[in-house]
Formats: sequence, C-alpha cells, structure tokens
Amino acid sequence: MQIHVVEPGQTVYQLARAYRTTVQAIVTANELPDPANLVVGQALVMPIYGRLYWVQPGDSLWLIARRYGIDMQALAQLNGISLNAPLAIGTQLYIPPRTKYPAETLAFLEPRGDAISSALLEQTAGVVDDLTYVALFSLEARRDGSLILPPANGLRNVVDSANSSIMLTITNLERGAFSGELAASILQSTAVQELLLENIIAYAEQVGSVQAVMFDIEHIPGNQRQAYVRFLQLAKEQLNEAGMLVCAALAPKTSADQPGEWFVAHDYRAIGAAVDFVMVMTYEWGYSAGPPMAVSPLPQVERVIQYTLTEIPSEKVLMGQNLYGYDWTLPFVQGGEYARAVSPQTAIELARRYGVAIEYDETAQAPTFRYRDEQGREHIVWFEDARSIQQKLRLLIRYNLRGIGYWKLGLSFPQNWLMIEEYLQVKKR
Repeated sequence: MQIHVVEPGQTVYQLARAYRTTVQAIVTANELPDPANLVVGQALVMPIYGRLYWVQPGDSLWLIARRYGIDMQALAQLNGISLNAPLAIGTQLYIPPRTKYPAETLAFLEPRGDAISSALLEQTAGVVDDLTYVALFSLEARRDGSLILPPANGLRNVVDSANSSIMLTITNLERGAFSGELAASILQSTAVQELLLENIIAYAEQVGSVQAVMFDIEHIPGNQRQAYVRFLQLAKEQLNEAGMLVCAALAPKTSADQPGEWFVAHDYRAIGAAVDFVMVMTYEWGYSAGPPMAVSPLPQVERVIQYTLTEIPSEKVLMGQNLYGYDWTLPFVQGGEYARAVSPQTAIELARRYGVAIEYDETAQAPTFRYRDEQGREHIVWFEDARSIQQKLRLLIRYNLRGIGYWKLGLSFPQNWLMIEEYLQVKKR
C-alpha cells in the first residue's frame, strides 16, 4: 500500500492509472462518498501490493535501496534495470512490501443503552481481523464490589469469527466521571476487592472468549498509590489463575514525579511489574474542553513512550491512539463551547463541503484545516489520517512495543485498518 496526497486538479481516474490500480479499488479502500470531488491535501491509501517510487534528482539505486531497506541487486532485478546504468528522473520503480512487525492490537467498544447496536457490531465485524482484543467498555466497579455490567450481545460470535478475543475494561466511573473516592473505597477493603474479582471472573465466564482484563482506574488519590499496586498484584494472581491476562491503563507521564491528580497514583515501575502489560493513554493533548491542537501530536507521544521504557519493558507496553479528531469553533474560550468530536471521514467531508484544502502539520504529524460555517463562524479541525497513523506505527516498531490500543470503535476511519494491515502482523489468541 502507498499513501498519496491529493494535489489540485487530480482525479481518482488519474491516480488509478498512475498507481496501476482501479478507480473502484481506490474508492472502496478509502470509502470515498463522492469520488468526483477529492479534497486537496487529502491523504489516500493506494491499494497496491508494495509501493511505487518515481526517481527524483540526485537519486541513485543505492540510495533508494537503502531508504526502503532492500538489497540493491534485488531492487534492480525486480525492476529489470542494470545495477550500473544511471537512473532517469521520473523513472517508476516498484518497491516490494516491508516485513510486518508482530504486535497486539485492541480497540475499545462502548455500547450505548441496553444492547450493542447492530451498526456497532457490524463495524466491529469489519475490522476484527485486525484486532487481538475487542475491549468492552466498561464494567463499572461499585463501592461494595459489585459491577454495573455492559451489554455483550453478539460480541463473542464476532471475535470468535476472527480468532480474536474479548478484553473486559474495569473502571471507577461513577455518574459518568472517574471517581477518586470510589477508587479509594475499593482500595481500602480487601473484602471488597475479593468480591470485585469474583464478579469479574463470573461475568467473563458468562460472556465467553475473554482473554484479558484491563483496569482503567483513574483520578486515584495520591495516598492510594501503593494500595493500587497491591490490588493489581492481587488481580493478576486471581485472574491469571482463571486464564486471563491483566492490563493496566496508564495516564501519559514523562517523569516519575509528574504532578497532577491524574498522574500521582500511577507508579509506572511498580504497576508495570505487577501486571502482564499496560496501555499508555497517549492521546487527548487536544481535547474537547481545551485549546485547539492535535489530539496525539507525535513529539508528545514519543516523549511519553521514551519515559515509559525507562520504567517498563517494551514488550509490556501498548501505545494508545485516537480514532477521532475535534472541530473547534473559534475564537477558543476556556470554559466556553466544547469542541465537537468527529471521525476522520467526517473531517474530510467538512473540508469538501466548505471547499478548503487540508494541511499537514509536520511537527505534530497530523492533518488540520480551517473553515467558516454558514453563520460566519471560523472553525479549526484537527484529526487523523493515513500519514499520522503511519508515523505512530513507525514509532511503535522503532521502540519495539507490544502493540497499540485504539479509542474507540464506532467512528469511521478505514485508512487506519489498511495501515495496520500494511505494517503489523496482528497476534491472535
């Protein structure tokens, strides 16, 4: 596969000819709702095996082979050219696909109401081949050790069809928000913890195909730091015995003593030792109530990963990633109107509707654009595309991480799954 950024005047027909594929293949891969109206700056994934490269000034066969990690003689043979002949500018070369990196992947599924909707199940079924786990969000822990349980209708059949598995996500959500008081109440009672774990195991047996449990316990008071580690140790002991792995979600830190109510109780080193693996929530720098910026800018993500690896072995670390962006109304006012969450497909449609080009921020490694709505209000949108996901997957591979976890299913982003298939050999149960 190959990423192409649309230039002014380009059409799907022209791109199909240039990349030796078909119009329908491009339309299907990128789920283009209006193929006749591409957006300038829009990233498209070209559904080809390997990629094509056009020789640029200053190129040599040796430089190109080195850039793509292929033997120079093999590259020459593939393209039927001499090792010693000069390359003409504009010559099209075929580059074979890279070796895939073995990794685990997960994506959260959050049902609304009393059942998982047929639309959400259908979308999950469409991407489950690219997932190790579907993380059911969430089982809400109560102060007495009971659980408020999410629906799981049809989920087992979906994951079993792809040899994937279910991950249960345990939270300290109370009235829609993470509760430090709730967390402390549970962490101060061994009896409550024992009952909580019994209830998790019972629900896992009821649902079936559960291979892992994630504890997404946030906003924990600082004085409960050690108690949380002890609880995770207990959870690992009992859940491993029941045949399930234990994962902990971690707030994105860059130092052990990072201040802030979301960070103080997440002891990376101790938690990493206590559980089977972790997922670091490397997103939400740009968030609905905050100033406009990329949701997961690459430099910030990399700094968190670098710190994480000083405390936790890379084979235990999943990198978090968003499957959404935000649309802010300008001027931004702290405490004012919240940004609207948008899928990448919705973001592209906004750019098309308002006739604006998509730009790409090279520092954040994320696409963005501005538009003015029918009321004359200015907006700025930050979202994800194939280019930004490519950079995150390269980061994952460079740091030899365990894998990647996505928040969340239900938002249309076909290019993400194409990039997963290009870069990763997804591990299954």
